[in-house]
Amino acid sequence: MLRNYIKIAFRNLWNERSFSILNIIGLTTAFGVTILLTMYSIYQLSFDKFHENANNLYQANITWQTPGGSEVGTSQPTPFAAALKSEVPGVDKITRVLEENALTFYQDKEIALDAIYTDSDFFKMFSFPVINGNQNNPMEGQSSVVISQTSSEKLFGQENPVGKTVTILISGTQEPFTIDAVISDVPDASSLNFDIAIPFENNPEYEATKERWGAQYHQVYVQLESQMSPRLFEKNSRDFTNLHYEGSIKNLKRDGAQPNASGEYLQLGLLPITDLRFVSFDEGFVKVSRMKVNIIILIIVLIIFIACVNYVNMSIAKSSKRLREIGVRKTLGAHKRQLFLQFWTESLLIFIISISLGSLLGFLLVDSFQTLFRTSATFGVLLSPTLIISSLLFVLLISLLVASYPSFLLNRLNAVQSLKGKMDKAGSNRFQDALIVVQFGIAILLIGGTLVLNKQLDYMQNKDLGYNKEQVVSFPLNGKKNSYDVVKLLREELSDNQNVLSISGADNNLGRGRDGSQYTGVWGFDYKGKNIKTNVLNVDYDYTVTLGIEFLQGRTFDSSRKSDALSVIVNESMAKQLDKENPLVSTLPASDSTRYQVIGVIKDYHFQNISKTIEPLTMFLDDNNPLLYAFVKVSSANMAETMDAIEKAYKNIEPNANFLGSFLDENVDRTFRREKNMANLITSGSIIAIVLSCIGLFAMSIFITAQRTKEIGIRKVVGASVSAITVLLTKDFIKLVGIAFLIATPLAWWAASEWLQSYPYRMELNFWIFLAAGVLALAIAILTISQRTISAAIANPVKSLRTE
Repeated sequence: MLRNYIKIAFRNLWNERSFSILNIIGLTTAFGVTILLTMYSIYQLSFDKFHENANNLYQANITWQTPGGSEVGTSQPTPFAAALKSEVPGVDKITRVLEENALTFYQDKEIALDAIYTDSDFFKMFSFPVINGNQNNPMEGQSSVVISQTSSEKLFGQENPVGKTVTILISGTQEPFTIDAVISDVPDASSLNFDIAIPFENNPEYEATKERWGAQYHQVYVQLESQMSPRLFEKNSRDFTNLHYEGSIKNLKRDGAQPNASGEYLQLGLLPITDLRFVSFDEGFVKVSRMKVNIIILIIVLIIFIACVNYVNMSIAKSSKRLREIGVRKTLGAHKRQLFLQFWTESLLIFIISISLGSLLGFLLVDSFQTLFRTSATFGVLLSPTLIISSLLFVLLISLLVASYPSFLLNRLNAVQSLKGKMDKAGSNRFQDALIVVQFGIAILLIGGTLVLNKQLDYMQNKDLGYNKEQVVSFPLNGKKNSYDVVKLLREELSDNQNVLSISGADNNLGRGRDGSQYTGVWGFDYKGKNIKTNVLNVDYDYTVTLGIEFLQGRTFDSSRKSDALSVIVNESMAKQLDKENPLVSTLPASDSTRYQVIGVIKDYHFQNISKTIEPLTMFLDDNNPLLYAFVKVSSANMAETMDAIEKAYKNIEPNANFLGSFLDENVDRTFRREKNMANLITSGSIIAIVLSCIGLFAMSIFITAQRTKEIGIRKVVGASVSAITVLLTKDFIKLVGIAFLIATPLAWWAASEWLQSYPYRMELNFWIFLAAGVLALAIAILTISQRTISAAIANPVKSLRTE
């Protein structure tokens, strides 16, 4: 029996080749895209889940109730970790983590590595397997380090590195360390990325801050005991925060801060490490949002839904040609169950062929997909037995569902109706109309979302950031020489180059450079009876000149004035915190005996991501703290040649260092990487949705014109023009697209408005964006059906009248 079903199914599919090919194309496209998007989604959701203790690992954070609202910080003071473990019950293991760059030397090799300064418990908490060396307690001694496999090969080649000595540049001095272990390279799906791990006590800040609770500069990760819940631990930590932050709490009360719902001014929080990928603190509280991944999952569902709707529409469209076949089967005694099994077999064959071709399509496109969306996701994430079995069951289910309606539609006819080739079209037409409305509603929703996302991205990319981003090159000072000497030597090397206009340096980059780093420092102090917090930036002379930052008051740093070493420049937001009509008379306390004089006020500029509001900023000249980046302003002429000249000059100064130069506009673009990926994903999803909708619409136009062939012939005989008949056949489709527009537009407007609220600087939402989405969907629909309707309208009426 099964063999007979399959044989007849193949015969029917072959006889209706055009419909079969359209179905296979639509479903293959849908499955291919779905496989790639599913691979991407699972990869995003898999971050940090490879750790054996993933469900019991947390990052510590503290929520401060400030006079301006709540703020969340993840940076902790040096004594925090030890005190937390000894004073609050429930901590199994705890570790500090400070991410830095480490210039590492071995014999004649000099390599810049991504480093973490951490404690020995780190490798007991996190699953970074040791492949060579100390398996039980890697990084056991204070002079022992752990290195990744790739970094080991760069430094030592094929030699066994365990026991060998490397030197690492720390605070300008090369310190010796012994390789204690080699670990596997850190997985791509890890929020913690490093090439080398160094004992925490060796970090440059340690000695000066080991007893200070006010110096917060590193992360702390906690592994709780198995019976301890994070909520209970947070509750038990209140005495801990009240004790160690007593002075800070008094200042918050003094400045007018309001306690939280629990009556606390400081609250310790624990964030699961599996949420690190999706967390944001910008709104003053811990916000975990998987919205972007959920949008991708929604696109997957919508694409599969549209493809299945197409299959149903095409099945109905060709059903009129099979009515006599059904009538003969019923006359010969076929039961409804047998007819349903025949339809399901045909559906299952189509789906098996399509998912096979879709898998092949996904495999062929995976490299392009990884490049376009900058992802390391691979097909490996899809190979879990659970996922494979679930996918097979899903295919069986949807093939069963899409076969059900056409089968029901034909099975309810009696044998006489079937043999006459007549079917009740009212109910089926309403159902088909509803499907078309849903299809194009989804398409309009996706097109509107694409337009809004791209407009917001364009708005952020073209917004005036308050500095010159087109003509300034930045690069990390990753060599072994003193950074101030390097900037000075760069000025000398490039002094004869007319295209180099200005050179300076700072301890932070603008945007995200080629080295990938992006961070900022924060300074808090009491000023006239209130606590003030400001971002700090250590700069060299000519920084504001090089970046073209506008001054509102005062002046920039002057190399001829020694007193400028104890001077600062503040931005507008910081000047407002000083609460002075003339901020230039303000002095900021560095210590009991030292104060910094404000000599200039600059216009607010975006020194952080544009996704954040501009915060207070204070610039210092402090040659005790190194410059980490150089900035070179160049003329607009011969930029490529000038970049080569800068690279050559830096190589002359630091021959073993990597030159990672890029223009600031490139750095800024890198900060929009996630938004660009999302825009590309939604745009791709919109295109696929439109293409699939058009395939279904084309099938329905075939069905409608076939049903009205005799009517068309009569109308032509009585004098109807080709244009009148074309309008007659097209207007119903246009009406359905119009209904879809009316339904989808309010939903798209609401969703776009909600999404834009997450940006402090956002585009203005206009109705024309959604009108454009509707017009585009309508134009595509008309183009899709016009070929078929015009062909029907110009057909010979004599031939049309003979079709009955």
